Order: sequence, then structure tokens, then C-alpha cells
Amino acid sequence: MHMNSAPHLLTEDRPEYERILDDALRHAHERPDLAAVGERLNPVQLRTMAMAATALITATAATEYEHYVKAREELRATAADQDAARGTGAGDPDRSGAGIGAVVTVLAPVLAGTAAVIFLLVGYLLKMLSPTPSFAGTMVGAGWFFAALTAAAILIAAIGLLVTALRNGSTSLAVDDPGEELPEDVARAREAWRHALLERGILPFLRDALADPGAAPAARTPYPSANRIPKIGYSRPDFSSPDDGPAAAPRPTFTSPDFSSPDFGGPEHEMD
Repeated sequence: MHMNSAPHLLTEDRPEYERILDDALRHAHERPDLAAVGERLNPVQLRTMAMAATALITATAATEYEHYVKAREELRATAADQDAARGTGAGDPDRSGAGIGAVVTVLAPVLAGTAAVIFLLVGYLLKMLSPTPSFAGTMVGAGWFFAALTAAAILIAAIGLLVTALRNGSTSLAVDDPGEELPEDVARAREAWRHALLERGILPFLRDALADPGAAPAARTPYPSANRIPKIGYSRPDFSSPDDGPAAAPRPTFTSPDFSSPDFGGPEHEMD
């Protein structure tokens, strides 16, 4: 993102723009300057127009949005650095202990399961011999003990993974979820952007749409024709003839053919 130009609205902030727009339309009846909502244009038509003009509206709060995005990126970078430092801090006794615990959690089910298979297999094979060795029962008992240990290790590993996932999810929400508590500078920058977007972008756009003198009633023309409002639709072509064109030629007329006989007599008349 180039800081010397107006930043485009990021995809993650588009739902916030829609929420501010919907809230403004929902409470339009509380504002005298938006009292005409529903007369010429209804809320659905106004929302469609505002969504089509998102780039135009958000540009009015470009400075505040740039500051908010920069503060949010700095917060995320700081959180990422802290996570990386916690993940690579080999000198930290707590971290080294957690690393050993993770290794044991992963290896314990594998080792216990392998031991259970070996002891059970050998024990039951020994029991198949005709003179059953005395330690065959001990081998089978040890196999079932390691099988139970394997099940317990798998359960502990699953609980550990669940706790880790919940911890990482809460850390991510603290940065990305608008409903979570944010640092004061980020929260203040976001609130400034919201206020500027509403007061300098959305509300003026809605007022211009409702006050446009060329706008037809909502039942006939869905979109007014103002400079700030996108024009949608096509105008009818002009079928009138040009003023300086040639005069229309008269329509041809037809007369019935003359079927009268030629002016000469019969054979009894002699030609001169």
C-alpha cells in the first residue's frame, strides 16, 4: 500500500463499511435531512447506490483509514514478533520445559503402543506352547498395561492440542475481531475512521441522492441522475428526423391502366 495515495478499502474492512451504511439507513428516520427516505428512493435502492459508489464514499475518509490500517498493521507485526520470540526462546526455562513436554506428549503414545504390541504378541505366542512358560502371563499383563498407557497418552495429547488451539485462537481474535478489546491507539484510529466515513461520506451521499431535483419517484425510476450518483440504465434513442434534412418525397400513386380500344375501325373502314 502506497501511503502517498488514497488507500483502497481492504476486503476485511468491507463488512464494517456495510454495517455503518446499514445503520445509517436503519436510523434515517431520526435525521431530518434523511426524512425523504421512502418517498423518492427506498432504503434498498439507496443501499445499492452506496455499494456501487464505495470507492467514492470511502475516499472522503482516506486519511483516517490510512492511519487506522497503519496502526492495525503495527499491532499485528508486534503480536507476530512476540509469538516468534516465544516460539524460539530456547534460553527460557519455561519454554524449554514446554518443549520437552511437547516431545514427551508426542512420543509417549508411540512408544507405549509399540511396547504393548510387542508384549501382547510375545505373551500370547508363549501361551500357545504346550509347556506354557511361567512368564507368559507376565508378558500378557505387561502388554495390557502398556495398551492402557497408550490410551491415556493419546487422551492427554488430544487435550493438549485442544488447549493450544484455543490459546492461539484467542490470540488471533484479540487482533482481528472488531468486538475484542484493542489497544487504545488502534481503537481510537478505528473510531475516527468510522466517524469520518459516516459524517463525510455516507450521510452526504444519501442527502445528495434524496435532494437531487432530477430524481423520479421510486416507483418509476430507481436511480436519480446526479453527478455523484452512478447512472444506471439506458436512454431511449432519438427517432425524430433532423431539421435540415431533405423533404420527404411524395408517396407514389398508381392509376388504373387505360383499357380503351385504339382509335381505328374494323375491316370495313379503310385506312387513309
